[in-house]
Amino acid sequence: MIQYTLRRLFMAIPTLLGVTVLVFGIVRMLPGDPAQTLAGVYATRDTVERVRRELGLDQPIHMQYVQFMSGLFQGDLGRSIRTGRPVSIEVWERLLPTLELTAMSLLLATLFGITAGVVSASKPYSLFDYTSMALALVGVSAPVFWLGLMLMLLFSVQLGWLPAAGRGTINHLILPSIALAANSIALIARFTRSTMLEVLRMEYVGTARAKGLREPTVILRHAFRNALIAVITIVGLRFGTLLSGAVLTETVFNWPGVGRLMVDSILARDYPVVQGAVLMVAGSFVVINLVVDLLYSVVNPRVQYG
Repeated sequence: MIQYTLRRLFMAIPTLLGVTVLVFGIVRMLPGDPAQTLAGVYATRDTVERVRRELGLDQPIHMQYVQFMSGLFQGDLGRSIRTGRPVSIEVWERLLPTLELTAMSLLLATLFGITAGVVSASKPYSLFDYTSMALALVGVSAPVFWLGLMLMLLFSVQLGWLPAAGRGTINHLILPSIALAANSIALIARFTRSTMLEVLRMEYVGTARAKGLREPTVILRHAFRNALIAVITIVGLRFGTLLSGAVLTETVFNWPGVGRLMVDSILARDYPVVQGAVLMVAGSFVVINLVVDLLYSVVNPRVQYG
């Protein structure tokens, strides 16, 4: 397993290098001039050119990329154009709120999604099955920003039960977590249901029932355990999606996370911060996929890593 882990980490290097090329090129295709933004609207041409030289934006783009990679290999992501602070500190300060929101959303998505999928598969074509799958269809179709606004309108404006935005107490976390988790709950529920239906049709499940085992034992110990590898895969992928998809949720609910930092940095043409935040998200996808692969052997000891 150690050799497999090291090999996967080594294989991730070209992926992350490709991400650096893409994000470095794309952010420089955005309209606007960071030097003009930093110097101010009424700055003279000489002042703008001086700021551009200080930022290194007067050099050819390939030289800017070389300098960026040189600093990256030394653990230096550069400095924010807006604040002048190291990018690593800017991103790290926003990382904890994003992880807090993502972890709560994943917990809700896993609990409700798996429960709904297992119950629906064990009682196919029942009222609960039709209702849960209809709600799942709504959850897949509803945009995060629209759902967030509807939740704010109902629970904050109309009922006054929960705060509408910001970060502070646990109450501030409820609405953004639900808005972010809704799509994942629906996908996990539908995927779990379809996987469980396939497993429940297998012969060993019929054998377990013929031996007189109770239905909950057949469902949980025999069927769900064998469907768990597929479920772990979709849950792991949803964690990475939640982490990157928190951009809209953090913007709607004014949540001070990495997603909100990326939006503000894009508007301000703060290239170094955008690059650092995107690399953080890409690196999280690599780590999450590796953890999911390693969990396979925990769920099923027959899985071997060559």
